[in-house]
Amino acid sequence: MVRSSLTIVATVYKTGQYLEEFCRRAFAAAIEAGFPPQKTDIVLVNDKCPADGLLCALREQARDERVSVVDLSRNFGHHRAMMTGLMHASGEHVFLLDSDLEEQPEWLGSFAAQMDEQGCDVVFGVQDKRKGGWFERNVGGAFYPLFRALTKVPIQNDLTVARLMTRQYVQATILYKDKDALIAGLFVLTGFDQRSQLVVKLSTSQTSYTFMSKFLFLINGITSFSSRPLFLLAGVGAIVTLLATFFSVWVVVQKLFFYAFFSGWTSIQVSVWFLGGLNLLFVGIVGLYVGRIFNEVKHRPYTIVQQVHGRLAADSKKEQPHEPTDS
Repeated sequence: MVRSSLTIVATVYKTGQYLEEFCRRAFAAAIEAGFPPQKTDIVLVNDKCPADGLLCALREQARDERVSVVDLSRNFGHHRAMMTGLMHASGEHVFLLDSDLEEQPEWLGSFAAQMDEQGCDVVFGVQDKRKGGWFERNVGGAFYPLFRALTKVPIQNDLTVARLMTRQYVQATILYKDKDALIAGLFVLTGFDQRSQLVVKLSTSQTSYTFMSKFLFLINGITSFSSRPLFLLAGVGAIVTLLATFFSVWVVVQKLFFYAFFSGWTSIQVSVWFLGGLNLLFVGIVGLYVGRIFNEVKHRPYTIVQQVHGRLAADSKKEQPHEPTDS
């Protein structure tokens, strides 16, 4: 089956050694899936790879003119780099995946077949079994139900980056300008008809996400998509106030009518430490939302493209794809 044009988007960060094989396999997978070679291109977004990632990407661009390299001015993060790559995609279909070969380019064929069969707008990969050790599997697996409970955004467990999307869906997704939003959540909020496919993700390298980065990832994701934690804080505050009121009334009644004597030092210390800690926790959570508002209203560029290499360089309109404008 001959299909329309395809753009394959991948980010480059500590993955330079995989790019030669990645590009070769990606082009081969596109041909196997029925996409015309002359209408297939690859966009590599260099997220300021600390190693020789840019040189490796430029080597692939020099080897095949269908490869373009978008070089960011600094490291903006995986999700921002992916969105920038989607902004530069021009194909009627866009295949997004990581370039470390843990997500296999050959998935494109089965994704395209499912898209044709079900007539959907997106096919994305879901891991059959989460990779990593016991700690990584369980902590990572707890992220999804916690995120769903606090945001009501129905992202599926163990998502992969890999997804095949129609042009219409991509154009709708890149309308979002959230600075630090969880891209998986944005994918869901965009809507359209999205279907999952079980895949087996390999393990070619150690993850660059530390426990702290994953924790911050969760916090950013929750505060980006829901104000539910603020309502929970208000609810807890109301319950504590109600209990404190009942306790105060009980103490007064005991003192006035039953002449009960209460030793106050211990209870006062416990109350001060408990309520003080609770207050600091609440203020900290509110501060996270205030900080997010602060970051969003500054209107700083989403990413800054230092240079575009390849045939995309001719399109000057895509030099600064995420520059916000004041309405």
